[in-house]
Amino acid sequence: MIGGLAALSGAIAVMAGARGAHGAVGEAAEWLRTGSHYQMVHAVAALVVMGMPGGRWPAALFVVGAALFSGSLYAMAYGVPAKAIWFVTPLGGLVLIVGWLWLAVAMLRG
Repeated sequence: MIGGLAALSGAIAVMAGARGAHGAVGEAAEWLRTGSHYQMVHAVAALVVMGMPGGRWPAALFVVGAALFSGSLYAMAYGVPAKAIWFVTPLGGLVLIVGWLWLAVAMLRG
């Protein structure tokens, strides 16, 4: 399940990046590019770590965090007012950080 969601996340990242490069302008284009970059990095990271010992939870956190972080940027790029979803972007970033810290602990424990 996590692998399928990570792969879907990668596809969404490509679509958002394409929209940011070929159709959006100004701040919207930047939000799409930033969201796409973070989502793709974490989709790939989730696919890499999900099969590692202790990697299942970090992979899930990468997928969820990227959906929150990038999804909120995409929503703003398509016109949702930032003040309506101001808390979602940092919450997604926090989930991504927790995923990386969880992975670090799992790897340090061996």
